[in-house]
Amino acid sequence: MKYLLPLLAVLVALLFCASLLIGPAAMGLGESLRALFTGEGGPVVLVMQEIRLPRALLGLLVGAALGLSGAAMQGYLRNPLAEPGLIGVSASAALGAVLTLQTGLAAAFSLALPLAALAGAGLASLLILALAGPRGGALALILAGIAISALAGAATSLVLNLSPNPFAAAEIVYWMMGSLADRSFTHVWLAAPFILAGMAALMTLGRGLDAMTLGEDAAESLGIRPARLRFVLICGTAAAVGASVAVAGAIGFVGLVVPHVLRPLVGARPSRLLPASALGGAAVLLAADIATRLIAPDRDLKLGVLTALVGAPFFLHLIWKMRRVEA
Repeated sequence: MKYLLPLLAVLVALLFCASLLIGPAAMGLGESLRALFTGEGGPVVLVMQEIRLPRALLGLLVGAALGLSGAAMQGYLRNPLAEPGLIGVSASAALGAVLTLQTGLAAAFSLALPLAALAGAGLASLLILALAGPRGGALALILAGIAISALAGAATSLVLNLSPNPFAAAEIVYWMMGSLADRSFTHVWLAAPFILAGMAALMTLGRGLDAMTLGEDAAESLGIRPARLRFVLICGTAAAVGASVAVAGAIGFVGLVVPHVLRPLVGARPSRLLPASALGGAAVLLAADIATRLIAPDRDLKLGVLTALVGAPFFLHLIWKMRRVEA
C-alpha cells in the first residue's frame, strides 16, 4: 500500500494529540494548548507538562518499540506467532523490577526499579547469546528464550509466593499488569536512549530479514551473515523491550498483533513491515492508553489488561484461521 506509512504517521500524530487532551481533569482545548506551549495557566501547566506529556511520549516510544521488535522477531524466525517476549527479555526485566519492589529498593530510590529491569533485560540477552552459541540457528534461539523466560517467570512467582508483605505483593501484581499512569520525564529520559538505540539497530535489519525469508543458507549466499543478524536482533530487542518493560511494566500482544495486521498491506516483506509496525505499535498503544482513561476514568484500569483483552481474541482468531487453511 503506497500511502500506508504517511497514513500511519498521521494516525499516530492525531492519537498523540488526543492523549495530551484527554484525561480526568476537565480542561478546554485552548487552555490545554496554552499551558503546554507557553507555560501559562497555573495548575494546568503541571497537568499538561508533567503528567500528560510524559505519558504520551512513553506511549509513543513503548508502542513503537514493541511493534518493531515483534516484526523483527517474526521476520527472523519466519514465524507469524513470534513476539518480543519469546526470547525471555520481558520476563527477565520484570524479574529485576519485582526484586526491587520486594526488597524495598524501589521505595528508597525512585530509579531502582527501571534500572533493575534494564539490568535483567541485559543479563537475559547475554544468556541467550551464550546459550544459542555463535552458530545457533532459529531453533536454538527459541529454545534458549523459552528456557530463560520460564526460569525468570518461576523466579518471579517464587518472590510473590515467599513475600511476607501483602502490600509489596499487591504492588508487584499491579506493576506487572502494565501502565503508563504516574510516569514522569525521569522515566522518559531513562528509557528513551535505550529504546531509540534498540529501534535504530532493528531498523538496519531490513535487507537481512528479506534474505532470511529464503532460508539461512540462501541468505548466506547473498552475503548476509546470520550470526551477526542474530546478534543485532537480540541486542536491539533487549534494549528496546527491556527499557519498555522497565518504565511501563508488562504489556503483551502489541508485538504480536500489529505485524499481523499490517503484513498483508506491505506485501509480506520484512523490510517494509519494520517501519510500518513501529508506527502501528505506537498507534495501538496510544489508542489503548486513551481507552483506559475513557472506559474507567475513576479507576486505574491497567494498560496491559486492556491489550490482553483485545489481543487474546485476535490470537485465537489467528489459530482458528490457520486451522481452516490447513484443513
